[in-house]
Amino acid sequence: MQNLRRIGLSAALLFLTTTALAKPFTYVNARFGTVCTFPDQIFTERMPEPENGDGLEWHSADGASVACYGSYNALDDTPKSLVENEKASPEPGEEVTYGKAGKNWAVLSGMKGDKIFYRRSVFGRKDVIHSVFIEYPAALKAKYDPLVGTIAGSLHEASGPHWK
Repeated sequence: MQNLRRIGLSAALLFLTTTALAKPFTYVNARFGTVCTFPDQIFTERMPEPENGDGLEWHSADGASVACYGSYNALDDTPKSLVENEKASPEPGEEVTYGKAGKNWAVLSGMKGDKIFYRRSVFGRKDVIHSVFIEYPAALKAKYDPLVGTIAGSLHEASGPHWK
């Protein structure tokens, strides 16, 4: 039993050390002023920028992805209505298992096939919604769950020189 504890502790320390060493990268979207930070040693493959310039997506070698983007609140959503609408009509293939809304934010998570997804949106100025979307294989839950809160918590609206 003592050996199992040592092995578990060693594995936990190795994971925390590996995660802590991942270099953070902060992305600022020029069009909407959306900002998020994530480890670029994990999310190494940057996808092409969409023509509309609303955000960017990065992939990892093991099948995870992170997308950081902004959008206009064309449907006049509130955080509460965003969660309610997504629960009632999720994206194709998604099963929303958790949704929560605050004064200016909304969180949704669930499953999409064999992947876990997590989306956090912050309602900002000028009728813009800032979002980060994280998706990863369910088999890698132990690796990515600790990163989700940090990445999602980094989402905010730019101020100062980045904000137009």
